[in-house]
Amino acid sequence: MTSTQTMQRPPAEVRHADELARLRDSDTAPKPPGWALSLEAARRFVVGDEERGITKKFVGDPSLVDRALVTLATSRGLMLVGEPGTAKSLLSELIAAAVSGESTLTIQGGAATTEDQIKYSWNYALLVAEGPSPRSLVPAPMLRGMAEGKVVRFEEITRCPLEVQDCMLSMLSDRVMAIGELNGPDGMVFAQDGFNVIATANTRDRGVNEMSAALKRRFNFETVFPIADFDTELALVEQESAKLLAKSGVELTPKRDVLEVLVRTFRDLREGNDRLTTVMSTAEAVSVAHAVGLRGWFLRGEAGTAADVVECLAGTAAKDNAEDLARLRRYLEQHAPRRKGKQWQELHRARHLLPG
Repeated sequence: MTSTQTMQRPPAEVRHADELARLRDSDTAPKPPGWALSLEAARRFVVGDEERGITKKFVGDPSLVDRALVTLATSRGLMLVGEPGTAKSLLSELIAAAVSGESTLTIQGGAATTEDQIKYSWNYALLVAEGPSPRSLVPAPMLRGMAEGKVVRFEEITRCPLEVQDCMLSMLSDRVMAIGELNGPDGMVFAQDGFNVIATANTRDRGVNEMSAALKRRFNFETVFPIADFDTELALVEQESAKLLAKSGVELTPKRDVLEVLVRTFRDLREGNDRLTTVMSTAEAVSVAHAVGLRGWFLRGEAGTAADVVECLAGTAAKDNAEDLARLRRYLEQHAPRRKGKQWQELHRARHLLPG
């Protein structure tokens, strides 16, 4: 077992184990069958409660969290859709940790995802030696979630082929999984109380493998929107980048005015008239702030600067589209000088650091 001190990113139930324990100990509200926490306590875990010392972990609309939790208490799955980088995966992780005490029953969708990775596979050495048996069965997240009564997370579900997605129909409607290779009671796995599915899909990817109408009917859809308020987004970028930098051994973090320039630039490039085609999300802003701090500390022994922002923006803003790089250059040449402040002037002067 890997030490949590060396894990790059422990799961939510490990990162926030103390808070979950305190919430469980003080939770007197009624709980849905199979849940580790009541809806009230699960909501506090996600959106925070200062009086009880519970940190705020999701800065989106609290009513979205309410609707998501109510959905999971029903027999319908929860589908979180939205732009990339809007914390859909984080929200699904936090909710799974609150509801089931475990967030690692996860299926990562993709073109190569198979039914075996969703349902179950076999230990082929045992299969050849003994034939199909419960001992040779290797459960995948969906089988484990049903048998143990836990929430299963299905990331990027629309990246899976349609026929692979539809293997979940009977699991979500009849709450049963048939194992055709086994006979008798072992050949049927019935969902236990607490089982449900949280799926995520990016709106930019919808249509890659559009979900069937039958599968859509088994989910309630909720849209996760980008953070609307500048100060809220700035505080989040500052907080999350500071955590990443501390874990990277960086003793200084970028100054607030540098982060203000970074966040404002991201918002302009995703909302303005000359917006980029690439994703300029809050999650990307945190990654750039992390890189800015790393550059400043490990290259010069100081906090990152606005010039570092330019250096780090290139790889984020211009991934595979030359027009995006031109738009970014135009922004630095025409828009940055109009802003007031030393850091904006430095951002403008550093425009030559863009490649090409």
